[in-house]
Amino acid sequence: MTDKKARLLQGNHACTLGALAAGVRFYAGYPITPSTEIAEIMSEELPKLGGKFIQMEDEIASMACILGASLTGKKVLTASSGPGISLKQENIGFAAMTEIPCVIVNVQRLGPSTGGPTSPAQGDIMQARWGTHGDHPIIALCPSSVKECFDLTVTAVNFTEKYRVPVYLMLDEIVGHMREKVVLPNPEELELVERKKPTCAPHEYKPYATDESLIPEMADFGTGYKWHVTGLFHDETGFPSNSSQVAERLMSRLMNKIEKYKDEICMWEEIQTDDAELLLVAYGCTARSAQEAIKLLRAEGIKIGLFKPKTIWPFPELPLEKLAQQAKHVIVPEMNLGQLYYEIDRICKDKAQVSGLFKANGELITPGEIIAKVKEVLS
Repeated sequence: MTDKKARLLQGNHACTLGALAAGVRFYAGYPITPSTEIAEIMSEELPKLGGKFIQMEDEIASMACILGASLTGKKVLTASSGPGISLKQENIGFAAMTEIPCVIVNVQRLGPSTGGPTSPAQGDIMQARWGTHGDHPIIALCPSSVKECFDLTVTAVNFTEKYRVPVYLMLDEIVGHMREKVVLPNPEELELVERKKPTCAPHEYKPYATDESLIPEMADFGTGYKWHVTGLFHDETGFPSNSSQVAERLMSRLMNKIEKYKDEICMWEEIQTDDAELLLVAYGCTARSAQEAIKLLRAEGIKIGLFKPKTIWPFPELPLEKLAQQAKHVIVPEMNLGQLYYEIDRICKDKAQVSGLFKANGELITPGEIIAKVKEVLS
């Protein structure tokens, strides 16, 4: 699939190559700007690998379709944006409750509603965490380059298979559509994760029984293991229960299985933070503007660095807290009106001042705007 030659790739294309390299063999979706290239390329490449592609009648059905395929043992992925992600929410909640592995790519565009279909934004950050109703576990990863689109798609597939939780890959229109020269790893270099399968006899199988890992073994439909799948609160057999004790035990396990492995899930990058007295926290395409701004500000003698979360949810709090203790001021530039800013402020407010630089008009945040904000803070 890949070789060691440099290639000019679009972010959405790199995402599909990452999914295929990670073993995704089923895709269901519905065309929507700016994610459509993912579906187009999947429709061409999956049949060559013995996989299946299906365009469903809408986004609700698309999400349901990949969950059904996942239950049969397939690694699955769907991609959408804006209104499509909103439609998927009910079945994303179903996936969280039933612990069905699935990856949802959100190539973010300007919203709400139909908004600006071809305009970039980072306005779905809180939707990824809380979009479906109730308390629920979620993982959300955010690339800022074409190479990271490949790498984090592989990681997203591994995470969903290992932890049995829905995983978002949060691109934005800029990252999804830009092209960069990249060198991708060969398939044999990748470390891939397979979901944990039962070893007991079929008649002994309890689909939601767990050990200290907190992650149940998952039998494929059609292999002789019978199990019940319901969005209702359920016990170890998978059948519904009205018991408050059962509900509390299930909810605690669903949330704790993410908390237990938070150190493995959280990924971030620190750029020129060793002596930083000012700290930028940026993700996606905004992190690229932040890096250019840092280069120019450093040339002026300003000690500034970047904390770039690759895992947005759960957020890597501890490393940011450590950096905030040495920084005088934390600035959060993002292409929304302050969604991640409130999380950063919660983490850092007792350690450093926190300011935001927000923009939600369909244009990216430029290095010049970040530089102007830094100088405003310093004045």
